[in-house]
Amino acid sequence: MKKYVIVSDSCCDLNKELREQYNIDYLPMHFSYDDKDLPADLDWKELSFKDFYAEMRAGKRMITSQVNAAQYREAFEKYIADGYDILSISCSSGLSNSVKASYTVRDELLAKYPDSKIICIDSLISCYGLGLLCIRASELRAEGKTIEETAAWIEENKLTVNQECTPEKLTYLKKAGRVSAASAFFGGLLSVKPILISDVNGYNAAVEKVKGRLTSLKRLAERVKEEYVRVPHQRIVVVHADCEEDAETLKGLVAEALAGEDVTIETGFIGPIVGGSAGPGTVAVYFYGKEVTFDSKAN
Repeated sequence: MKKYVIVSDSCCDLNKELREQYNIDYLPMHFSYDDKDLPADLDWKELSFKDFYAEMRAGKRMITSQVNAAQYREAFEKYIADGYDILSISCSSGLSNSVKASYTVRDELLAKYPDSKIICIDSLISCYGLGLLCIRASELRAEGKTIEETAAWIEENKLTVNQECTPEKLTYLKKAGRVSAASAFFGGLLSVKPILISDVNGYNAAVEKVKGRLTSLKRLAERVKEEYVRVPHQRIVVVHADCEEDAETLKGLVAEALAGEDVTIETGFIGPIVGGSAGPGTVAVYFYGKEVTFDSKAN
C-alpha cells in the first residue's frame, strides 16, 4: 500500500505535540492587523497566544485569509515528489474557501500526475472538531486502512463531531461574518450568552441563549451529556481563547455531567484563525456525539 500524508490547515488547532504524535501536517492560513501580515502559526512563533488575544481586547481586528491555491500546489507537489498520496482535510466550507482551493489544485495535479491519489475533504467543522477528524484519520492510517477507506470513514462520520461553544461576546463573530441564525439573539443585554454549534452545513449557528457566563458553561456541559455517544474513538477536548479559568470550570462541569463514562477530557487553545473570528473569552468543547442535523438556513 502506498504511503499517504494527512494534511490540514490552521483551523485544526492541533499543537506541535499532537501533530508529531499523529504525523499530521498543516498549511498555514494568515492573519493581518496594523499593516502586519503573519502566518497563522499553531505554535505561536510570530505572536504569542497571550499577545494575540491582548491585541484583540485592545480593539485590534484580526483579518484572516485562507490557504490559497499556490500554497496547496507547492505542498501537494512536494508530497507527490516524496512518494506520497494525499488526504487533505480542510476547515468547513461554511467558514473558509480553503477547501475550494484544494479542489482546484487536486484536479489540476491529478491530470498532471495520474498515478497519484489526492483526496480532499470538506470537514464541515473547524477548531478541534477538525483536529479530531485529523487524529482519527491518523489512527485509521496506523491500523493499515487505505487512503480510500480512511477518507470514506471521515466523510461518513464527520457530522458526528459536535461543537458546543459560547463566546464572551458575539460581536467578533458578527463582524467577521462567521455566525448565522444569530440576529434574534442580539437584544442589547450584555449578560445574554449564545450557545453556538456547527450545523449540518458547517456554519456556526446560535441555537440557544442563556443569561450569565456560568449559566452558559453549565448549559454547554448539559448539552454535551445530551449529545454524547459512547464510541471507541471518543475524545473530548475543551478549548479556550485566553480564558483558562472558564475552560477549567467547563472541564469540571463536563466531567460531572459524564460521571460514569470512561473518558478523559483534554484541554487546548483556540488558534489564531478561529480565535481571530470568535474573539477572546470564547470557550468550547468538541466530542463525538449524535449526528448533527440542525440546519440554520431552515430555521
